[in-house]
Amino acid sequence: MQTLPEGWATQLAMALALLLVAMISYRLTVRLLREVLRRAVSRTKSTWDDRLVERKVFARLAKAVPAIVLYYGIGPALGLTPAEVLSGADTLALLGLLTQRVSLSVIVLSAALGAAALLDAVNDIYTESYSESKSRPIRGYLQVVGLGVYLAAAVVIISILADRSPVVFLSGLGALTAVLMLVFRDTILAVVASMQIMSNDMIRIGDWVEMPQANADGDVIDIALHTVKIQNWDKTISTIPTHKFISESFKNWRGMSEAGGRRIKRSIHIDLSSIRFLTEEDVSRLSRYELLTGYMGRKDEELEAHRIGKRATGGDTIPEARRLTNLGTFRAYVVTYLKAHPMIDDGMTLLVRQLASTSKGLPIEIYCFSSDTAWVAYEDVQGDIFDHLIAILPEFGLVAFQDPAGSDLARLSRS
Repeated sequence: MQTLPEGWATQLAMALALLLVAMISYRLTVRLLREVLRRAVSRTKSTWDDRLVERKVFARLAKAVPAIVLYYGIGPALGLTPAEVLSGADTLALLGLLTQRVSLSVIVLSAALGAAALLDAVNDIYTESYSESKSRPIRGYLQVVGLGVYLAAAVVIISILADRSPVVFLSGLGALTAVLMLVFRDTILAVVASMQIMSNDMIRIGDWVEMPQANADGDVIDIALHTVKIQNWDKTISTIPTHKFISESFKNWRGMSEAGGRRIKRSIHIDLSSIRFLTEEDVSRLSRYELLTGYMGRKDEELEAHRIGKRATGGDTIPEARRLTNLGTFRAYVVTYLKAHPMIDDGMTLLVRQLASTSKGLPIEIYCFSSDTAWVAYEDVQGDIFDHLIAILPEFGLVAFQDPAGSDLARLSRS
């Protein structure tokens, strides 16, 4: 029967005591950090230290303290010299060696976790301290750095546990390039897409983005390495892969906001049967309108000059007379009305044009820009303009076209 080595009880007690010391050291470190940081943060006016605490940078680094205690204390606890521990000659030395390797791996992992938390804190500090953060977010870049930190930590941990140089593992990565390209395909695409998005300033946080193929239409609320989050107008969240903004088309409404004007492009369909020449009575009545006084005066002078020119030609041929139409006068009224409107930016394109007639009547298209780009205000301005224009059509003897409704058919059947 195999007997236990001499002094095993003492060694076991020392190992348990070392484990207890490691646990106590972690507790004391966490409590000390909590008290010191709380006092230090409360005395400063800056917020960067608050972000470090919120992201638990120091709490993650504190996890390395018990590992450090075990790494340096396992040899003395087992009664072994550093050389004996490294030799791993017997079971006791092998146990000490494995403990040191695992402890060192935990230290590396804690450092990687602390570095990742620090990167998150840097992103928070940048976002709240610099106005450029909306146009130039750095979260994607920081996530790339964080990915590199985790990959480097993984290589170091594997090399520690296997007792091999990290160079050995890095030299073997060349043969695994094809596999890595396949495994990290989405990450590589995301990295490239993030760099292109940031360098070309394609989207920013707060931009109104429309991507129909992804059923996304709303504000960008987050730009990360792999995904872009869009809060749609119905308050749902669309999560779109970052590389989609490079490979597929989308519409960014930022230019509209920066220009300070939002386009109004809508038509009123005029019934063709209501278009006619103006009578003398119509001309006299419409000339009293404030917005038409100047137009009617200029047209009267032009028509009078035209009539004089035609009379000078003489002969028996009936001269072609120029006369005003109700539709042309209405278009002139709309142009003057829009230029005088306080919510229409007359520094941008403003026109009222006649489109080709269809079975739906003759479209008169209004093309202008509202000076208020906010959605609700824009819709109010647009609605007020067309309310007025549709209501004033009868003053020009015009009728808006619409398909026959049930009430129209019922009225015809009764007549």
